[in-house]
Amino acid sequence: MARSNDEIRAIVAAQRIEFINLQFTDIVGMVKNVTIPVEQLDDCLDHGVWFDGSSIEGFARIAESDMFLVPDADSYAMIPWDSAAGYPTARLICDVFTPDGKPFAGDPRAILKHAVSEAAQLGMGYNVGPELEFFLFKTDANGKPIADPHDVAGYFDVSTDLASHIRRQMVRALSAFGIEVEAAHHEVAIGQHEIDFKYGPALRTADHAVTFRTTLKAIAQQQGLHATFMPKPISGINGSGMHVHQSLSDLKTGQNLFYDANDPYGLSATARHFIAGLLSHAKGMIAILAPLINSYKRLVPGYEAPVYLSWGRTNRSALVRVPRISPQRPQATRAELRCPDPACNPYLAFAVMLMAGLDGIKRKLPLAAAAEEDLYHVDPRARNLETLPGSLGDALVELQRDEVITSAIGPHVLERFVEAKTQEWESYHLAVSQWEIDRYLSVY
Repeated sequence: MARSNDEIRAIVAAQRIEFINLQFTDIVGMVKNVTIPVEQLDDCLDHGVWFDGSSIEGFARIAESDMFLVPDADSYAMIPWDSAAGYPTARLICDVFTPDGKPFAGDPRAILKHAVSEAAQLGMGYNVGPELEFFLFKTDANGKPIADPHDVAGYFDVSTDLASHIRRQMVRALSAFGIEVEAAHHEVAIGQHEIDFKYGPALRTADHAVTFRTTLKAIAQQQGLHATFMPKPISGINGSGMHVHQSLSDLKTGQNLFYDANDPYGLSATARHFIAGLLSHAKGMIAILAPLINSYKRLVPGYEAPVYLSWGRTNRSALVRVPRISPQRPQATRAELRCPDPACNPYLAFAVMLMAGLDGIKRKLPLAAAAEEDLYHVDPRARNLETLPGSLGDALVELQRDEVITSAIGPHVLERFVEAKTQEWESYHLAVSQWEIDRYLSVY
């Protein structure tokens, strides 16, 4: 049951909160805050808070800058590190509205809400479980991060894992935000970690994913470290992904709509069409799911990152993996999309994935045969397998060609996202890298 404004007031009084952070994200997923003293909470809950959107990435131009934030009472949480520092502060995630009271077309949270409502009209709920990998790096004397991993441990290591106590602090902080962690462990690469939280409805899970990133950065900073969600910070080792497990449920019965006991993979026709939709629109949505120039240095063969548009069960080189299903746990049936990375905007990422899957269902797209062999060691041409775009520039071209994905994010976000990312791509091309200096300076 949703919290009422009176319940929020009572909690704030009981916790002796002094400040409220009103949180939202820009189109590239960066968290933005407007802080108000607790004395302004009543007016905020009743009427929202006005702010100037013209300086926010992808929000509004000067002529259309006035907007207001409306808090979601269910997102209330005390911020543990601020409160421990002597400034009792709480967080409320907000929706962004225009002056006439309509949801702002550039608000990523509103875009996900719209996608979820489209699924609801079909009687379906969309559930996701992202796995966000990250690196812990050391910092210099000025607190600036340097590309020097905090430890030299490997997958599930214990003796060389220097961050086990830090991950425990992170889990404790996440719990304060109502995020239920299921597992935490060291990942494959040195300095790389993963903390998995509970699968759930897409909107709440997107809120959790955004909170996850800010929380881990705050806890790492307390330890003199830097937590980065950059997809490929070090060449030659595994990068960080955000594999997203997903399924649809019947809104009336709660039943998992992906399960079919009679199918060899345990997949229903609905699940197969959904996966076919993900594969069909993978090229079009990859710019949203892997939004950095650096993202495409992760999406290369040989580092457990998918490149080919394929699916399978045991194959971790496939774009979509279907974990083995136990007949005793049909509710766990799901598809895992492996190309997103943790630099993406979770609201936009979940929205485009959902709309891609729903398009597969609506058009009853057929699902090709599973690819269970390691695709990095076969000729993909013999399997007629397509590949993801190899760069952000190519990905932006594919995004603008895909009508389902462009419709999912809307013309406002499409225009601003492409504009911002094109500038990023052009800036990259003009920059002279250290690789070029090392390669060419002495030779030519």
